Amino acid sequence: MTPWSTGVCATNGVALRYLRTGGAGPPVVLLHGLMGSGACWTPLARALAAEFDVIMPDARGHGGSSAPATGYTYDDLAADAAGLIAALALDRPVVLGHSMGGMTAAVVASRAGAALRGVVLVDPTFLSPARQREVYASDVADQHRRALATSRAYLIAQAQARTPQRAPELIELQADARLATSPHALAVLAPPNPDYHAVVAAIDVPCLLVIGDAPVVTPTMAAELQALNPHVRVAQIADAGHGLPFDQPARLSDVVAGFLRALP
Repeated sequence: MTPWSTGVCATNGVALRYLRTGGAGPPVVLLHGLMGSGACWTPLARALAAEFDVIMPDARGHGGSSAPATGYTYDDLAADAAGLIAALALDRPVVLGHSMGGMTAAVVASRAGAALRGVVLVDPTFLSPARQREVYASDVADQHRRALATSRAYLIAQAQARTPQRAPELIELQADARLATSPHALAVLAPPNPDYHAVVAAIDVPCLLVIGDAPVVTPTMAAELQALNPHVRVAQIADAGHGLPFDQPARLSDVVAGFLRALP
């Protein structure tokens, strides 16, 4: 297998580090969730690399990318992703995102029109205003600051105890990503999020919404979004929570690959 390359893209006032599988296949951009990194997509990228050119950026405040003190709204994150696509001259990529990356991907797709081939939303952070306020008022940011004061070995042991079904490789990648996440990045939790109904309604390309059986986006919400936009199709993967890419990477890879192959 050809080694993946690493690059840095200057856009929107930040430097975004990215991994890229390369190759002549159609481009697919993978956007990770909060406290993740591009490398956390390794199992999916491996599964797609033979057919697609997979690009995995670290969001601002994460991994090897810039961590400015401000600029963590979804508008900022979407502008970063759009800037990366433009800077790398990607021809009609598919944009896929999980959690925070899922909302970011949805915002990108709502504005890009036919400049994308499609979009995949893996349990995106489609939260009601009340739920946004509840998450923001929680101790998530304090928990992260405490985690940064611990060690990689501690985070790995903690994750192994909490999620023993996850592959050791993914647990290690998540620990590395968390330790490389700036506290500034958690500003994305500040309300208000974009109105996800309006965002999804504006998507004009094929859209796959993937959820688990304990998702943020419930089956009822998914049905509402399908009724709102005929481009939306839904896939549900069993035995997966909100961390679907880590709980069921092989099943997610199968679902995503099938969607990508069917795109015109």
